[in-house]
Amino acid sequence: MKILIVDDDKEIVQLLSIYATNEGYEPIPAYSGKEAITKLVTTPDIDLMILDIMMPNMSGIDVVKEVRKDNQIPIIIVSAKTGDMDKIQGLITGADDYVTKPFNPLEVMARVKSLLRRSKNQVKSDTPDVLEVGPLKITKDSHEVVTLTGKQIQLTALEFGILYLLASHPNRVFSADEIFERVWQQESIVSAKTVMVHVSHLRDKIEEATDGEKVIETVWGVGYKVEA
Repeated sequence: MKILIVDDDKEIVQLLSIYATNEGYEPIPAYSGKEAITKLVTTPDIDLMILDIMMPNMSGIDVVKEVRKDNQIPIIIVSAKTGDMDKIQGLITGADDYVTKPFNPLEVMARVKSLLRRSKNQVKSDTPDVLEVGPLKITKDSHEVVTLTGKQIQLTALEFGILYLLASHPNRVFSADEIFERVWQQESIVSAKTVMVHVSHLRDKIEEATDGEKVIETVWGVGYKVEA
């Protein structure tokens, strides 16, 4: 599997490339936002991107915005910015995960594995192939979400995972910790804000495609659910 590693610091790219290679991945280096966009176009079948935020000319946030126009590849942001608002901005823009510098390369690789597992095997085999919830038709195998009017909604791997989890258990309320552990397939650490941002982004996409219909409900102080 190919991992696009983007940072203007060549030592960081080299370090992550070594760890990626040791894990059996093929690292694709890029040293600027513009080069990252070019590599995505010219290199077939890139499976995931590790992306720095603070780069000259084209920031990581701008790269995420550009990529998300037509590509749902998993993206992990690696940044020296540690504030909650910086993390939230990255996630709202369309990133799937956020790691702060200085980082442990083993932690980054663990997150890479989790996201790739999530994107390749989104739901368990004992769940229905197709779900219909409100104005949506959700297809497991193709990871497609389509409105009743035929409009397709482009979701990231994690957004699809959240929607399918809730839709496959109608009326059940899932806490942020439960969603994080099931969808991210990691032990919950600081899940609440991460889940909140992804649910918010997911809602925005659904409401935009369905003229404002609300599919995911918040049960304040408890979690989220989809009503049957």
